[in-house]
Amino acid sequence: MKRTFPLLAFAATTILGAQTPDILGDWQGTLLAGADTIHLTLHISAGDNGNLKATMDSAEQGARGVPVTAITFANSQLNLTIDSIHGSYNGNVKADGSAIEGAWSQGQPVPLNFTRPPKSTGTIKHSELEGIWQGTLQVGGKPLRLVFYITSTADGLAATMDSPDQGASGIPVISARREGDVLTLQLPNLGAKYEGTVAKDVSSIEGSFTQGGASLPLTLKRGVDAKPPQEARRPQNPVKPYPYRAEDLAYANPRAGIQLAATLTLPPGPGPFRAAILITGSGQQDRDETILGHKPFLVLADYLTRHGIAVLRSDDRGAGGSGGDFAAATTADFATDTEAALAYLKTRPEVDSRKIGLVGHSEGGIIAPMVAARHGDVAFIVMMAGPGVPGDQIVTAQVVAGAEAAGMAHEAAAQAGMQQRRILDLVEQEKDQAVLRQKLSAELALPPAQIDPVFRQLTSPWYRYFLTYDPAPALRHVTCPVLAINGGKDTQVPPKLNLPAIRKALEDGGNRHFEVDEIPGLNHLLQHAKTGAVAEYAQIEETMAPEALDKMASWILRQ
Repeated sequence: MKRTFPLLAFAATTILGAQTPDILGDWQGTLLAGADTIHLTLHISAGDNGNLKATMDSAEQGARGVPVTAITFANSQLNLTIDSIHGSYNGNVKADGSAIEGAWSQGQPVPLNFTRPPKSTGTIKHSELEGIWQGTLQVGGKPLRLVFYITSTADGLAATMDSPDQGASGIPVISARREGDVLTLQLPNLGAKYEGTVAKDVSSIEGSFTQGGASLPLTLKRGVDAKPPQEARRPQNPVKPYPYRAEDLAYANPRAGIQLAATLTLPPGPGPFRAAILITGSGQQDRDETILGHKPFLVLADYLTRHGIAVLRSDDRGAGGSGGDFAAATTADFATDTEAALAYLKTRPEVDSRKIGLVGHSEGGIIAPMVAARHGDVAFIVMMAGPGVPGDQIVTAQVVAGAEAAGMAHEAAAQAGMQQRRILDLVEQEKDQAVLRQKLSAELALPPAQIDPVFRQLTSPWYRYFLTYDPAPALRHVTCPVLAINGGKDTQVPPKLNLPAIRKALEDGGNRHFEVDEIPGLNHLLQHAKTGAVAEYAQIEETMAPEALDKMASWILRQ
């Protein structure tokens, strides 16, 4: 699934809160999980009618100006929520307004502290190191520019760092000091340090940058290469004009009382064509399933349509042009949106109503068999990295696999998985909400002031439903042909846990028209990957592996 601790998707909704000038301005923080680093910038400003409003940037994920759903600040406590990804932040603002200490939660809390640029007071003794310093690391054979901005304050040196090739800026340097000819810059939020010797003419600094136990040579020189980072290449994105018809439309989900916005792509000719409905994964998605600069469903729809298959893909509830309240919905509610899409396609004369199938990715791989089990006229389903076991097993496996992919030792990753399992057991078994809150606070070692956003996340309707829903019963009732594929390096829906369970459920139900395949070397997005870690997704140019696209198209055409 895509609901992991990194910020993956956001949506704009109303902003709530009370105006408090002390909290206004820019704040910078860093999320750490194993070797993965997510730099966040929080912008808080005064809105209309005395309210607060805020946006957040996530440098590694290319997210800029993301609206925060709700923000409140009272009694030194700052609370933020982003309902579209069921995420929240709770922090305590220091009395001098210099820092916010707290935790971000998307199922399990992760420490996250925000700081402001240091303020100078009193007499400033200016240093000859003041200015801009740039150097280039060689990481895996690729250049990575680092830029340090060094200033003088009454308390000594202060600095921030940019990583322009990663789109990260304003990363706080917590400690900057010079002792003799040696300059030391500490970035504990990154687990990093730079130490170098200043040249006698102060034109360069020769040293090394250390992070995660690895040390690389880094020479800093005055000035900065102003060349902006190259825009990420996505060579598989189709370019207009397309050799097929693309129609933007809307259809109703009468059961939910909402309209859903979508795009229907139709091959050349009158039809009627076989058709596929694409179902997005968890977290609020647009019709292209946009994530980390990639548009997997745009690429998939283009490929299938070029091979003679009509495709309908829709914005999730509350995203793009679709109505509805995403935050209040569960997987079962999203299944009714897919049923509405199925009913709509049956009205289109260009579509063969006997040959409409469902293609679901991640959580969409739960929804596809859920709908097919209720509708005997679904022609086929494709499960792309779809779960075969209950959500509590998925979440625990995610923690272990993600930690190992990020470089954590197996024993430490297993310990993290055991703690996650204890947390989920509490959520599933403890019925007294007050007692649950206390037990979670003790298990997570969080004070009462910081447990509220974590508690809301762990007890949200979507999360509770997901944890206990078992896909096997629905799979046992699916009678149409099924293709289930997973990447061998998927750390979010690990194939060794899920594919055997899918196969067993289909066999137990008497379905003999299925294919279950693990594709070597692919991650959760079905990209060719090195480790499968979430942090790799944005760095990979490929949006979807050609062999995965070909397998799905050729299999659908054979049904």
